[in-house]
Amino acid sequence: MNLKTIDLCAGIGGIRRGFELAGGYRNIASAEIDEMACKTYEHLFHENPCNDVTSEEFKKHLQTLHYDVLMAGFPCQAFSSVGLQQGFEDKTKGTIFFDIAKIIKMTRPKVIFLENVQNLLSHDKHSTFKTIVDTLDRQLDYHIVGVTHDKDGKPQYERSAFLRNSKDFGIPQNRPRVYIVAFSRAYFGNHINVLPTDAPTKRLRSPVFENLKKVLDEKVDSRFFLSSGYLQTLEKHIVIQHSKGYGFGYCVVNAPDIENPVANTLLATGGSGRERNLIYDPINGASCAGASIKGKYSPINDKFIRTMTPNEWGRLQGFIGYAFIDENGDDRFSFPEGITNIQKFKQFGNSVTIPVIEEYAIFIQRCCDTMYSTFSPAEKRIFNMYGNEFLICSLIHRKMAHRLRESTLNRYFDIVYNYKLNCFRVKELANYLDVSAARASQILTQLAQIGCIHQETDGTYRFEDLLSFSE
Repeated sequence: MNLKTIDLCAGIGGIRRGFELAGGYRNIASAEIDEMACKTYEHLFHENPCNDVTSEEFKKHLQTLHYDVLMAGFPCQAFSSVGLQQGFEDKTKGTIFFDIAKIIKMTRPKVIFLENVQNLLSHDKHSTFKTIVDTLDRQLDYHIVGVTHDKDGKPQYERSAFLRNSKDFGIPQNRPRVYIVAFSRAYFGNHINVLPTDAPTKRLRSPVFENLKKVLDEKVDSRFFLSSGYLQTLEKHIVIQHSKGYGFGYCVVNAPDIENPVANTLLATGGSGRERNLIYDPINGASCAGASIKGKYSPINDKFIRTMTPNEWGRLQGFIGYAFIDENGDDRFSFPEGITNIQKFKQFGNSVTIPVIEEYAIFIQRCCDTMYSTFSPAEKRIFNMYGNEFLICSLIHRKMAHRLRESTLNRYFDIVYNYKLNCFRVKELANYLDVSAARASQILTQLAQIGCIHQETDGTYRFEDLLSFSE
């Protein structure tokens, strides 16, 4: 099955690339507001993603597209404390999730894939995640993998069902992240019952990098090695931290006494992400220990300790050495000219671990294929519709399939597709169907009874706009 995607809060395209690697996906729209990330994204995918998900103009543009999967790595923000009885527009106003939810309501994708930091699960005393689940499940009518319901219909779930770690997906990085997969009940109906209860928990194929040693560069410039003065500062700092009962401080992730080294989570902010991922590198370090180099206030340390390089961070996210290798085995990943190392660290730290995304994309594809294989011919036709036509035809199928022949159902679908939101008269419908005016009037009455069509004041008829959105 081929599915079209949109890539929101896209960063440098890690989620998009993970889906592309899975096969069967094609991206048709992207949105990112960080100027430097946009440059890298355009360099990699030859498309400018500079769009803003909060823009009403961009939302309306998405309504004109026919796409299947909404992907977003949105930021974690506090929501309103308004109770769950309120609509999502009341609870999430002013957050990026509100805009994503609005786009979902306006465009009705078949599948939603969301990624976020681990803190999303506990954010604002767990209310943020609870609001997201309630919004997707009860208000937008999506089945979330990992969510069940109690006898009163309230969503029930274990937060661990959404937490996955990059180290379980073939990458030696301890990076727990939240992943949400949701399928449209309107598109898939009762076929959702055949879905697995759990999302992927690990990579079943051979690892991308067997261990941290496979990630490290063979040759490393002296500028990545810490000065002796700075290393001493870090060593003093960690002693102070530990004396206060804190576990924070610098970390040499491949110290000789560590049997199976794994990198700590790569961070996009400040230098702490690099200090928590220091490398013991005696091979490169021996050639520059004690040397004075420009930009360092003391000589290079003689303990052979350095930070990771941008290339090593790129491997720990799957960008380098995996996601952009072509059919000839050549690695095509690169940054555009002018991107500084600081920006490279930031962009990789802000991104996703591509092999994790790839497994989720494979999972989504299999789920869609499994459900589609059990569809009736009418359901298969509806599945290939989008927007308001899909919602109207889905309503007709849901309300009338039990009492109409398939040929008659298809006829009703044809009416929707032909007139869309345009006004028409009984006589026009009669001519279109080649039936009597009485029969055309009878059809309109049936459609009006199930709430998908209404009569205008001038006597014409018009299908309901089920995608209309009011703030």
